[in-house]
Amino acid sequence: MSAGRASADELSGEDAGAGASAGAAEAARARVAALFGLDVASERFLEALTHPSFSHEVLGASDNQRLEFLGDAVLGLCVSDALIARYPDAQEGQLTRTRAQVVSTEALSEFARERRIAEAIRFGRGAEQGNLHASAKVLADAVEALIAASYLEHGLEAARSICEQVLESGLRAAGPSRDAKSELQERVQALRLAPPTYRVVERLGPAHETEFVVEVVVRGVALASGRGRSRRAAEAAAARAALDLGTWRSLSDEAAESEGA
Repeated sequence: MSAGRASADELSGEDAGAGASAGAAEAARARVAALFGLDVASERFLEALTHPSFSHEVLGASDNQRLEFLGDAVLGLCVSDALIARYPDAQEGQLTRTRAQVVSTEALSEFARERRIAEAIRFGRGAEQGNLHASAKVLADAVEALIAASYLEHGLEAARSICEQVLESGLRAAGPSRDAKSELQERVQALRLAPPTYRVVERLGPAHETEFVVEVVVRGVALASGRGRSRRAAEAAAARAALDLGTWRSLSDEAAESEGA
């Protein structure tokens, strides 16, 4: 055995997210396996749940990065197919934007959080100390890897069933703010003003779990701010806040003054 690397048995009580016990980790994996229609003892299932930090510390363990690569493609295909069927009159640009939202790191990580997938992921000791089980990228990678495992074990239709759950989750999450930026831009341009711009005013949290704070600005005036785990989400939140607070209405006086000048 290589120096500095342990066997899987040696880490058996320390490989689950959030410091869960070995028994809790096994229960979490059984729950996640059922969710994705996989055998809990399947090598591909365990590989899909193996973070690189675990494979670096455990001899012979394969991480989930190759499966994540395949799962990304399978998810993109299934979501694209579903959106085409669901929105027969939508233009290519709208379909592309919706797909990007649904398969984004933020959307996939939220899907994982709702289903407590982090509790089943196999982490190395160092990652546990670094709290990587909360990382949006780590969670999104695990979801895509599990989709790939489903595809390889049971075929495209099985993977499609999971991808449809991801799609529904993403659409629900995006629903309230999905068109906020477009709506705000339409209202501002109706006043014959330049469209809103967005600026990042603050970044919060560690590098692997950054939260953005963004202001929406029109003619140098900040209308509102919003927060999100991506810049895009923060911009949508800021636009929604400007609409909900009605701050954009104050621009009508400025527009009238500009016309009378």
